[in-house]
Amino acid sequence: MTKRSICLRLFLTMFKIGLFTFGGGYAMIALLEDEFVAKKKWLEKNEFLDMLAIAESTPGPIAINSATYIGYRSAGVLGALCATLGVCLPSFIIIFTISLFFDAFLEIKYVQYAFRGIQVAVIYLILSAGLKMLRQLDKTPLSVSLFCIATVALLLSSFFAAGLSVILFILAGGAVGLSAYLIGKLRRGGNKS
Repeated sequence: MTKRSICLRLFLTMFKIGLFTFGGGYAMIALLEDEFVAKKKWLEKNEFLDMLAIAESTPGPIAINSATYIGYRSAGVLGALCATLGVCLPSFIIIFTISLFFDAFLEIKYVQYAFRGIQVAVIYLILSAGLKMLRQLDKTPLSVSLFCIATVALLLSSFFAAGLSVILFILAGGAVGLSAYLIGKLRRGGNKS
C-alpha cells in the first residue's frame, strides 16, 4: 500500500469517526480502538493504551492528539496532517452550518429531543471506552492502587462538590508512575553490582 493510499484511508476513517462522534474525544476512544486495533490492526492494544495516555497528558484535545499520533505512526508527517484534518473537518462543517441558523435550530423540538438522546449515547460511549481500557490494563499492584485511589478521590470530590481538577489526578498518576519506574530501574541497577 502506498503512502498516498494510507493517507487517504486515514483521512476518510478519521472523517467518518469525527462525523459520527458526539461528545468529544472521550466518546471517540471506543471508535478509534475498534477501527485501528480491531479492524485495521494498525496498532496493538498496549500501544493504543500508551497512545491514549500520551494524548491525554499532552496539551490539546484528546481526539486531535490521538488522530495526530495514529496518522504519524501510520504514514509520517503527511499521515498526521491527513488524520488530524480528517477528524477536525466534520466538526468544523457542522458547527459552521449550525452557526448560520443557531437560534432557529435550537428552537426545533426534534433537535432538542435528538440532543437528549445523544447525551445518553455519549455517556455509554465514554463508559464503554473506560471499561475496555480497564479490562486491558496490566493488573499490577501499582496500577490497581492508582485506579482505586483515583476513583475514590473523584467520587468524594463529586459528592462533596470539591473543585479538584482531573488534571491534578493525571499529573499525580504520571508522577507516581514515573517514580515507580525510576525506583524499579535503580533497584535493578543496584542488584547488578
